[in-house]
Amino acid sequence: MNKAASREISSLSSARSVHAIRSFPAVLFAAGFLTVGLSGCHQAPSPDVLATVNGKPIMLADVDRAYKQNLGDTAQPPSKELAANLRLNVLHQMIVDEIMQQRAAKLNLVATDEEVDAKLTDMKALATQDQFNEQLKQKNLTLDDLRREIRRSLTITKLQNKEILSKVNITAAEIGNYYSTHKSEFNLIEPDYHLARIVVTNEPSKQETNLQNNKATNDAEAKKKIQMLRNRLDAGENFLSVAARFSEDPASTSNGGDFGFVAESQLQADPEIFNAVSKLKAGQTTDTLPMVRAEGSARKTVGYAIYLLIEKRPAGQREMNDPNVQQNILQQLRSTQAQLLEGAYNEMLYNEAKVHNYLAEQIFKAGGA
Repeated sequence: MNKAASREISSLSSARSVHAIRSFPAVLFAAGFLTVGLSGCHQAPSPDVLATVNGKPIMLADVDRAYKQNLGDTAQPPSKELAANLRLNVLHQMIVDEIMQQRAAKLNLVATDEEVDAKLTDMKALATQDQFNEQLKQKNLTLDDLRREIRRSLTITKLQNKEILSKVNITAAEIGNYYSTHKSEFNLIEPDYHLARIVVTNEPSKQETNLQNNKATNDAEAKKKIQMLRNRLDAGENFLSVAARFSEDPASTSNGGDFGFVAESQLQADPEIFNAVSKLKAGQTTDTLPMVRAEGSARKTVGYAIYLLIEKRPAGQREMNDPNVQQNILQQLRSTQAQLLEGAYNEMLYNEAKVHNYLAEQIFKAGGA
């Protein structure tokens, strides 16, 4: 069955969890946990409440569901101690998320019904209603649950855009200073190729890598799927969008198939790919190419790929006035500054919130048992 949209369904809450992990390092969590032992314990309002954030409860049932989603399809259940630690981390992530939701509400940044509906429509694209309902059932979600998760995810994005990304400011002087310090990085000893690719494998796998959770399981399905994607490209669909929705390459799908620059000597290691790519102009794609494993009698086709040439850079020193150089530096500096501001902003919000983590207190009082 085509498992369209399930990856995005299951990743809405996990995306916020990843954000929380990145923004609040382990040392902060450890420090907060130690404070529990030093500052005394608080009585939980009820056994079903594992924490409160400015008086708003985080419920046991919600933590359990997020915990199970984080475990995924692990073959062996974790030990008692590891399970407790995982629950603490999940709860911490949910606390951080709730703090951000409350901040967004104060700033009138909560996602609107129209924004939620638009996102939900995107998630349902190319999936039948029955398939979509089956995915909700597998994730133990109702449609209202999903709408709530969509709203919370979009709300955090709006908060980050207003409070963090809007404050990122990179000057021409900073770009110039970076270039002067890292000039050697822009001196290419050989040509390189900025590539993206769409990959379809013919081997069964539980790994879900694309937005549609679409996976071929044998060679016939792989050939049919790659031809369908070839047809989409020929009809004018955006390559990066098709890759994000359908490609099965875990290394590049989240970037729309973009896997960066590849040196010419590295590309030449596969003559068939090099011969196809070297004939392209920027913006053009190769024909469908087989992906092979091993050589000689052991040579085996394991899938199919289509490559897009985004840019080819000749050997030599790239100068400061090269627009691509400036854009590359700008992106790096913006990303670095945004991460710094995000960490500081989130820590400030956490410090201002009144948080009671009853689960942490219970574990601490019980000596970890």
